[in-house]
Amino acid sequence: MSLEVMIGNYQEITPIPEHWLTAFEAVAHQASALALAHATSDDSPLSLLATLEIALVDDATSEQVHRDFMNQEGPTDVITFHHGEIVICAEVAQRQADEYGEPLAREILRYLVHGLLHLAGHEDEEPLERIAMESAQESIVTALWTTDLQTRVDYSR
Repeated sequence: MSLEVMIGNYQEITPIPEHWLTAFEAVAHQASALALAHATSDDSPLSLLATLEIALVDDATSEQVHRDFMNQEGPTDVITFHHGEIVICAEVAQRQADEYGEPLAREILRYLVHGLLHLAGHEDEEPLERIAMESAQESIVTALWTTDLQTRVDYSR
């Protein structure tokens, strides 16, 4: 699969170093292959994509997208569009990372994987679907959160 990955940071509230974007672009290829291994069908949107666009946004933008496209109020962690766009709220990621004692970069990786799993056909509305999706998600995050990636997303660089 030859997937072009573009990641943009469209917010200024949560500090996201530029080198993180490069690291996430590189790992997104591996993440998409792992998500496809967990695909719910052979013709999932992810298997058909040539381009994946990931946007890191603030609460206000996340809330607007959430309202406009899902008719729900408030910011959310990640919104996935089947045409290959994943919108990740950096502020939600920061709050969740703080709450769970996770590095911010790992939480953003989790949302990236979550979006890819949606593109691979997973849903999380029903409890059993959510359990299956979270199991696949955490397996992929664990596989990707290597020493190499951790070094690449180190704040001190």
